[in-house]
Amino acid sequence: MQYQHATAAAMLCCAMPAAAQDAAPRPVTISGNVTLATDYRFRGVSQSDEGMAVQGGFTVTHESGTYAGIWGSNLAGWGSFGGANTELDLFGGVKLPLGGGATLDAGLTWYMYPAGADKTDFAEPYVKFGTTLGPVSFLGGVAYAPEQEALGNWSNTPQSKPGDRHDNLYLWSDASIGIPRTALTLKGHVGYSQGNPGLGPNGTSIAATGKYADWLLGADYVLGPVTLGLAYVDTDIGKAKSAYLLPNFARLKNGKSIAGATMVFSVSAAF
Repeated sequence: MQYQHATAAAMLCCAMPAAAQDAAPRPVTISGNVTLATDYRFRGVSQSDEGMAVQGGFTVTHESGTYAGIWGSNLAGWGSFGGANTELDLFGGVKLPLGGGATLDAGLTWYMYPAGADKTDFAEPYVKFGTTLGPVSFLGGVAYAPEQEALGNWSNTPQSKPGDRHDNLYLWSDASIGIPRTALTLKGHVGYSQGNPGLGPNGTSIAATGKYADWLLGADYVLGPVTLGLAYVDTDIGKAKSAYLLPNFARLKNGKSIAGATMVFSVSAAF
């Protein structure tokens, strides 16, 4: 429906004089992106078995600040649920200006795994606060998924039980700084997850081992509509924390941890 409204608005603009088109901002905009990455790391943990990932999506935004969109990626290993081995995220919310360059963004993400195993889809509301200080941008947020079966402790441990429901909390903070007179941006991220101590349905859960931290240090270089990214990603999930999750929580190829330090290279294009 929103796409139809955008199309209708575009048709009306075509009937207006060119000067009027330049003066009047569009009430609805559509933006998209596509990315090729050497690994899909979700909160520090590989969802593509440390293999290549093709990702992309689009967002429809209204001038009021409300938005909705979809984003997807291929999956492998720990992150897969069978079926299409694909993650599709539906999201929507509202982003409001607070003055002084600050913004407040509140919404909900619905994580879907088409044709995959039962009881794996789940909803996660979020709130984000962003601000800028000169060339530095800050973004902090909290995502809290209420109790759902997809986040329950379904693993083969003494604490697990079929049908278990659990919640999950994720706190994070991002910062980036543009280097003056260059197309280079330095970026950093730190996050903290707190969820169930098990594996979740079919050996997967959004929180790998209950409580853990993840972080990222990297840089982006913009070449027109294309952005080249390089990031160092790591977590504090060591062998002791992940021991009882094995063999699920390891790369299928060689048994290597999928939560260890790695470098991720990406090529993205926005349109």
